[in-house]
Amino acid sequence: MAFGRSLLLAAARSRTLNDFALRSAFVKRATRTFMPGEHAEDALEAGAAIAASGRGLIFTQLGEAISNTAEAVAVRDHYLWFFDQIRARQLPAHVSVKPTQLGLDLSLAECERHLQMLAAKAESTGSALWLDMEDSSYVDRTLDLYVALKKNHPSTGIALQAYLRRTPGDLARLMPLKPVIRLVKGAYNEPSEKAFAKKSDTDGAYYDLATQMLDAARREMCAPVFGTHDLPLIGRIVEQAAASGVGKQKYQIHMLYGIRDSAQRHLVAEGHIVKTLVSYGSAWYRWYMRRLAERPANVLFVAKSLFG
Repeated sequence: MAFGRSLLLAAARSRTLNDFALRSAFVKRATRTFMPGEHAEDALEAGAAIAASGRGLIFTQLGEAISNTAEAVAVRDHYLWFFDQIRARQLPAHVSVKPTQLGLDLSLAECERHLQMLAAKAESTGSALWLDMEDSSYVDRTLDLYVALKKNHPSTGIALQAYLRRTPGDLARLMPLKPVIRLVKGAYNEPSEKAFAKKSDTDGAYYDLATQMLDAARREMCAPVFGTHDLPLIGRIVEQAAASGVGKQKYQIHMLYGIRDSAQRHLVAEGHIVKTLVSYGSAWYRWYMRRLAERPANVLFVAKSLFG
C-alpha cells in the first residue's frame, strides 16, 4: 500500500506524465470519476444536481504555484465572478482556494490582499472562503494568512492535515480564534520526519484531532469539518460526537464529487450536514494523482468506472 501511494505521488510530480495526461482523451475520461468537467459551468451544473439531494457544496478551481502576478490576479477575478454565480444560482456553496494560486510564492502581502478581497466577497454573497493546505513548506505561511483573515471574516475556514506530525500544535495555536477547520488526512509526498508514513498512524492522529475538535465544538470554540471518505473512521467520530453531547448540526462531513456518493446521501438521510467538493479546471493532473494516492484502491475504482 505504501509503495503504491509513493508511486502515484511520484507520478504526480512528473512533467512528462502531466503533459501526456493533458493530451490524452482516455485519461481525461478517467478524471470524470472525480470531477464533472474542466469548465466552471460543468461544476455549477453538477453542483445544482448535488444540492437537490440535500447536500452543500465546496467549489475549487484546480491549479497551484502560479508563476507571475498577472496569473494571481486572474485567479482572484475568476473567483470573484464565481461567487456571483453561486448567488445568482442560489447554490448552498462555498469556495476553497490554494494560496499558491493567489501568488503566495511571489508575495505574502499580495496574496493576503487577494484573499481579503475574496473573503469579503464571500460574505457579501452569503458564501464563505476556505484555505486549502498545501505541502508542509507552506503550512506556516498559510496559518499566518488564516489568522489575518479570521480577524475580519470569521466564517473563513482552513484545512489541516492529520498526517503531519506538527498538526496538534497547529490546532492548539488556532483554537483561541474559534476556528473553522476541515480536517483531512493529507495527500502530499512528505518525509517521514514531517509526516506519518503508516496509514494506521495517520488514522490514529486523525481520530485524536477529531476528538479534540468535537470537545471544542461542545464549548462553542471550534466549527469542525471532517473531510474523509473513510467510513469506519466517520462512524467512530459520529459515535464520539454523540457520546460527547455534540449534535449533528455542530459539525460537518465533506467528501469529494464522485466518491462514496451513496454514503453521502445516506449521511444526509441520517441528519448530518454533508458537503461535496466539486473541482474543475484544466490543471487537474497533479490533483488527480494525489486523489488516487490518498487511497490506491481508488485506481481499481476508476478502472471499474471505465470498463465495468
